[in-house]
Formats: sequence, C-alpha cells, structure tokens
Amino acid sequence: MIFLVVTFVMQLVIRRYRPADKDTVLTLFSTGILEHIRPCFYNAMTSPLYLTITPTLCAVGYLLGSVFGAVLFPAAWVGLIYYCCHEVYASFVRVRLRTDMQDIPGNFLSRPDDCFWVAEAEVGARAQVVGMVAVVAKHSGTEKYGEMFRMIIFPQYRRMGLGFRLTQTAVDFCKERGFCKAVLETSSTQMAAVALYSKVGFNQIGNYYYQLLYQLKSILCAKLMLNCKSQPYL
Repeated sequence: MIFLVVTFVMQLVIRRYRPADKDTVLTLFSTGILEHIRPCFYNAMTSPLYLTITPTLCAVGYLLGSVFGAVLFPAAWVGLIYYCCHEVYASFVRVRLRTDMQDIPGNFLSRPDDCFWVAEAEVGARAQVVGMVAVVAKHSGTEKYGEMFRMIIFPQYRRMGLGFRLTQTAVDFCKERGFCKAVLETSSTQMAAVALYSKVGFNQIGNYYYQLLYQLKSILCAKLMLNCKSQPYL
C-alpha cells in the first residue's frame, strides 16, 4: 500500500495592521470570540452543581404529575444556561465592534506605545490575514506596562507555531518600548492559550470570576504577567 503525503509551504509575515485588513480582522475577531460559547456551556453543564440541578428539575416536574413538566423544566434550564453563555460573548462582540474595533488605527495605532499586528499567510499566490494581536500601553504609578489584547488565530492555522510568534512579537514590542512588564487576561476555557503564554514566559498572578447574566454562571479568568526586564529576547 502506498501512502501519498501532500505538503505545502506556508509563508508567514507578521506586520502592522492596514486599513485594507479591516473586514477580515473583524470576521476573525467575531469568530474567535464566539467560538468560546460551546466550551463555556459545556463547562457549566458538567459542573457538580448543574449536574445536580438538572435531574432535580426533572424529578420536580415528574412529582408534579406531568411527564411534560419532567421534560420541560430541565430543558428550559439548559436553554437558559446556553442563552447566558451565548449572550456574554455575543454582547462583548457587539460592543467591541461598535467601539475600539470600529476604529483600529485610532485606538491601537495612533500612539507610539500601542500597536496592532496581523499575521498574513501566503499559501501559493494568495495572501490572507489569519491571526492578530494588539498591545496597549498602560500606567501603574510611575511604571508603564503593556497589556495584550485581541490574540486570535483562525482555527485552521492553529498548532503551527503562529500563536507563539504573535505573542513573542507583542512581548518584544513591550521590551523595545521600555515597559516593565506585559500583562494579559484569559479565561479558563482557553486552556491552549494558557499553555502558550506559559511557554513564552508568562506567569499567573491572580484570577477572578466573571459573573454571567443574573449570576447563573461564572467564568474563571486568569491574570498573567511577564517581567520584560528579566526575560531575554528570543
């Protein structure tokens, strides 16, 4: 038996954002945020508390003498939880598309200490934006640091080292600008991202719970930091 292995060479360039990238970047942003709905919903429904609530509602409906209620009560509960998970991410996308993502040059490129990059892959003769990341300068007392935002890659281009290159580009920028540190926040549903940031040199410095609608669900978010003055250039 003969196996035919087809390979292709992908040329990759990380560069500053251009106005012509806007449509693809906004699509990438929306896709990257909304894909967290399902993991969030799964984590909610498989938590010990919700694994108890769902069959309890089923039993309550049955005890009330209605098979329909035994199905309706837990179904309504599951639907409500999915709505909460969907709305927290969908509302975030709606707000950002009307605010900072609506004017990327003005919000991420108008100051020398801010930057927005895209990763452009060239497969054959076609160039396409497949990833992005941004850094915004922040101040804490007399110290200046960089906060990473909008780290997103199209699914089909992941696990190719692109995430590492984008993150390292942002970290190197923070060092060049003389920032004392680089910080970012991510959620517990993004396990691959947490592993990537740890590989680059970020350490977790804290966490908090983000409450969803009516506190029916919370998302564990982690704060990570990299000391720019102690980490060498790669």
